Amino acid sequence: MQRILLLLLTATAILSCSNDDDNNVAPTNCDMTTLISATEFADGPSDPVSINSISITDNCLKINFGSSGCDGDTWQLNLIDSGIVLESDPPQRNLRLSLSNEEACLAFITQELDFDISNLQVEGNQLILNVANFDESISYEY
Repeated sequence: MQRILLLLLTATAILSCSNDDDNNVAPTNCDMTTLISATEFADGPSDPVSINSISITDNCLKINFGSSGCDGDTWQLNLIDSGIVLESDPPQRNLRLSLSNEEACLAFITQELDFDISNLQVEGNQLILNVANFDESISYEY
């Protein structure tokens, strides 16, 4: 009887284990995810925002930006992709930083956020990212 119980417990333990490697998605340390939506790209909040710098580390797009406000704590931000891949070599995607800012203060607040851009990958190993209100295109290699 003890052998049957031990066998059942062992089988249950083995069957309940899962392998996280099956999904082949590496976790990121980014602050936020990137939204892919033609509707949000066109119609999402678009309060004034200045982009100071952009860089990529692994699958995180780091954006340093600023806007007027009191402290920026109530800002709602999204990095939105248009949902369209431009067929060039390498392919290109258009993005914009969407800001909803209800703060009515005259200070200029600067923040920095990392956005996970791994969901933007297409066939191949490189994309050009065109971010609205930023003068340079960004090369994303994966």
